[in-house]
Amino acid sequence: MPESIILTHEEKKELLGLWRKLQTNVEEKVTASDYSYIKPHLDKAIAEGKITRDKFGLSPILLDLHTVYLVGKEIGYRREITLSILLNRCILSGAISLQEVTEKFGENVTNILKSLAQINSLHAKSPTVESENFRNLLLSLANDMRIILIMIAERLVLMRKIANSTNEEARLQVANEASQLYAPLAHKLGFYKLKSELEDLVIKYTEPEVYVELSRKLEETAASREDYMANFIAPIEKSLHGNPHIKYRIKGRTKSIHSIWQKMKRQKSPFEKIYDIFAIRIIIDSEPANEKSECWQVYSLVTDLYTPNPHRLRDWLSVPKSNGYESLHTTVMGPEGRWVEVQIRTERMDTIAEHGLAAHWRYKGIKSEKGLDTLLASIRDTLEHISEDDVTDNKFKMELYKDDIFVFTPKGDLFHLPKGATILDFAFCIHTGVGSRCTGALVNGRNVPLKHTLSNGDQVEIVTSNSQTPKQAWLKIVKTSRARAKIRQALKDIGARQAALARETIERKFKNHKIEFDERQMDRLIRKMGFKRLSEFYQQVADGFIDVTDVLQRYQEMLAADNATNDTIHSAQDYTLQNEIEKNSSGDILVIERNLKDVDYKFAKCCTPIFGDEIFGFVTISGGISIHRKDCSNAHTLRERYPWRIIEARWSDKDKNGKTLYAINLRIVGHDDIGIVTNVTSVIGQEKDVILRSINIESHDTLFSGTLTLLIDEYSKLSKLIRKIETIKGIKQVSRV
Repeated sequence: MPESIILTHEEKKELLGLWRKLQTNVEEKVTASDYSYIKPHLDKAIAEGKITRDKFGLSPILLDLHTVYLVGKEIGYRREITLSILLNRCILSGAISLQEVTEKFGENVTNILKSLAQINSLHAKSPTVESENFRNLLLSLANDMRIILIMIAERLVLMRKIANSTNEEARLQVANEASQLYAPLAHKLGFYKLKSELEDLVIKYTEPEVYVELSRKLEETAASREDYMANFIAPIEKSLHGNPHIKYRIKGRTKSIHSIWQKMKRQKSPFEKIYDIFAIRIIIDSEPANEKSECWQVYSLVTDLYTPNPHRLRDWLSVPKSNGYESLHTTVMGPEGRWVEVQIRTERMDTIAEHGLAAHWRYKGIKSEKGLDTLLASIRDTLEHISEDDVTDNKFKMELYKDDIFVFTPKGDLFHLPKGATILDFAFCIHTGVGSRCTGALVNGRNVPLKHTLSNGDQVEIVTSNSQTPKQAWLKIVKTSRARAKIRQALKDIGARQAALARETIERKFKNHKIEFDERQMDRLIRKMGFKRLSEFYQQVADGFIDVTDVLQRYQEMLAADNATNDTIHSAQDYTLQNEIEKNSSGDILVIERNLKDVDYKFAKCCTPIFGDEIFGFVTISGGISIHRKDCSNAHTLRERYPWRIIEARWSDKDKNGKTLYAINLRIVGHDDIGIVTNVTSVIGQEKDVILRSINIESHDTLFSGTLTLLIDEYSKLSKLIRKIETIKGIKQVSRV
């Protein structure tokens, strides 16, 4: 059970003292009636058990008062921020509604409280507070930097109070969050004192032995360090007094425990070997035009007194650091052979060094600084100098992330996306595979479609399906170039796979119809159909816009109509054609005869007719005549679609005993026995006027298949040869191709 708040005597004294300090410091901003309004609501919430001690046993009311005091010291005690901190506990407990706050204190206080509530919910939602994205999300949710300052101040107050806590695990968690989130935020905002104290407390809780040891050594050496600094400074002051035109002040400082420890680890050196545990700072009151020359003049005076280490000179006067820091650093050999760091700068430079980029902005009036630090520092500078009424003006709002959003995964991981990003953008941001299978999402527990636009701080769980694939329409949904590129690549890959499948389907169709698939002829057909790219054609086949059967028919027509580049063309030395027409009852007949003139002809490669085959002629688009066998696989299509281009033909009896050899192909299939191919070639070799031009054999398990290309003069000899081959033991099939 949470522990109810019953203040101890010490806590009551502490609360009363803080209350009086606050009333004194902010009486012009927060009136007695404001306190009178807030206190009864807090008392009621405490009495009802809605405000209880935290996991460290601390009173939230006391923590809030300390936070108000700390924030007030940083930016001044302003009415709205003070009221917001005091009212926040009432809002969280439900003692006061936001509507009541608006009516009583105005919209500005309500807006701060809304942002604080939203940020508190983010802490509960995400375990990844160490990420840069989480810090940026907090900054994007804040209307102004006072909200982030409240968070930093709350954490520093808590860190101060838990030194004696017995809840070691919770204390380590608080310290780690301070290291990973709050100290970097303080650094970005230029709250260097808060950052330094947070980092020292982190060391105290995470590495207590280191903290105790370094604290002891610093304490032991404090007196001697002060004496040494005084002895070191005395000659410098004497020398500077001799230059009355130089107005100066000198101060010494000891580095923080965190800074010393980091330097010890970085240099792998013990405490005693660290050069700059303390530093001497000489600050000159100089006119802007004389700053650099006077700094170098002081440097000359110091190095006349003490020998400098030439490797330890740091000139940030000529080239300031990116954060605006300007100074001249040198390390010199002081009394007793000890190295001492000396920093030389002007009052302006010191202000920038102490207060960060806010001071840099104020001094130089820079209008085009890049990066987050510049913007945040400018806001901090504004908050330190503007009136209460100006705080909510738009130009003082946090605008860096107005075009960005941050969204969570269910595990609490954060992703940075542009404003207007959709579910699909987020899915592809996670992984291409997730985006490609995305069907929707759960946003803050609610089902939404792919095109749903995400908002800052949304928790998104992507829903996927293995059957889902990217669509062309997705390109109109996504907003990010990453998602658009991934979708285009996925569509391209899908198209390539579909095109390959479409091609395979066409080739299978050709094979089933015993038609040879010729790559070059297919390319011609595709271009004849109006496609500039093969991929477009195959994609349309895959999508069902082009029928494979229609492609087959068009292919056959094209070969039948014009296969001049593939057909066997006989030269005039072998044959000439004479268009000899004999009138008979069946109509005009083309008679093929040796030594005929004037008419070109060619034997179609699709069926390779030879003397003795039943044939017909087909007038091609080039004007020649293609001779086909009547049982050609293309014969039916040609007669049906182009009957006016068909010419009846026959072989001339004069060429019956001619010696012309025709090329034909035979396909044989048989058992893969030893010597069977030798037997086949032996039979062919015994035939007169038959020449074996080529043979191509492939084995498949216990069978073989092959194609024989022969030169033969007439059909009757071919028929006899086929019958002889079929009688060979092991031959299962012989067919003319």
